[in-house]
Amino acid sequence: MAYYLMPPDGKPASIAPSCARIKRGVGTSNSSTNGTNGAQKAPYPYHTESEQGNPTVIPEQALKNFHFTFLIRHPRSSVPSYYRCTVPPLDEVTGFYEFMPSEAGYAELRRIFDYLRSIGHVGPHISGRESKTTATNGHTADNEGLANGHPDNIDVCVVDADDLLDDPSGIIEAYCKSVGLEYDSKMLDWSTEEDHRQAKDAFKKWKGFHDDAINSSGLKPRLNVCLSLNLPSDDADRSGWKKKKVKSVHDEDDEWVERFGEKGAKVIRETVNANIEDYEYLKQFALKPFEQQD
Repeated sequence: MAYYLMPPDGKPASIAPSCARIKRGVGTSNSSTNGTNGAQKAPYPYHTESEQGNPTVIPEQALKNFHFTFLIRHPRSSVPSYYRCTVPPLDEVTGFYEFMPSEAGYAELRRIFDYLRSIGHVGPHISGRESKTTATNGHTADNEGLANGHPDNIDVCVVDADDLLDDPSGIIEAYCKSVGLEYDSKMLDWSTEEDHRQAKDAFKKWKGFHDDAINSSGLKPRLNVCLSLNLPSDDADRSGWKKKKVKSVHDEDDEWVERFGEKGAKVIRETVNANIEDYEYLKQFALKPFEQQD
């Protein structure tokens, strides 16, 4: 959703008129203009002030009211999933009839992530890490001295969807510790009628996008092969099951061609490749289950 908090195509941001604070009695009247508290008429570019370094249209002080968790998913999974919602037959359900590669949102998520770290709103501590670790890009993801953070700041908390699906209990338990909640295994079950009613109410605006989640009854490891004791340990998660193997690029392309045609597969591949770098940057901060922490 970070995509919707910023001007398109990396353009410079200024605060949205609806978020701008106008001081009454200083060159203003008691009436509002166009529902924007006296600010000039939208759309972008807004005739409002910008905040140094802030890539969003939301004021820094407003952003600081939120406890941020960054949920990421590998583009090879998220991009074809979104593309599917914009083509027949699902497009008639979702109401989305055009796939826009720019809406992948990884670049925007990385920008707001880095901004919040730079102002000390999240970090310096990385959830689940007791010491500094080497990042995948050759830099260091350090738990000490980043930005201008303070001990009471919010942890850097990044949850990777693949990690969550591989080990739901481990990730949710670690997440609860990060945000100050008491973990309960019942959090992984939503099988009651009341649970389903709440889920349907929450997602009714987004028909077709979350049907699999709405129709589910809980979160269990997505593992389907019992691990024999003689398999290498790096093939298994802590529960003793073999993890789902990642498909090759060739297999992915073949699958996308079969499902979406040559044209669809081409735009999916281009969009996936364009967002892998930003995904991998965020992935280096991902939360780990306690047993997997270094």
